[in-house]
Amino acid sequence: MNTGISMTRLFTAAAAAALAALIAAPAGAADAAAGAEKAKQVCAACHGADGAGVAQFPDYPKLAGQHRDYLLQALRQYKAGSRKNPIMGGMVQALSPKDMEDVALYFSEQKGSLYVKR
Repeated sequence: MNTGISMTRLFTAAAAAALAALIAAPAGAADAAAGAEKAKQVCAACHGADGAGVAQFPDYPKLAGQHRDYLLQALRQYKAGSRKNPIMGGMVQALSPKDMEDVALYFSEQKGSLYVKR
């Protein structure tokens, strides 16, 4: 019986769909409250407790309101060493993957002063 789709192709498509679902779904939901606590411990001195910056470091990035995915990618890159900054490289070493997800979520939910000029 020929249905037009071989069992191999059907299995491959099902396996690809399952893999895509695993990759897209986070291992554990990020927790903004946990991110706030971790941010106070690790990030606040340079970026401010809410990520809006601090007066003594005006050139340090403002994290408040940044996209969660961008922040998470940056943290992962600093930890892996593919993004270079000696200060950030050292700071992220103590963060677990869950910590990074939590902090990224927390800062993304803060009201930032960043905007797009039109």
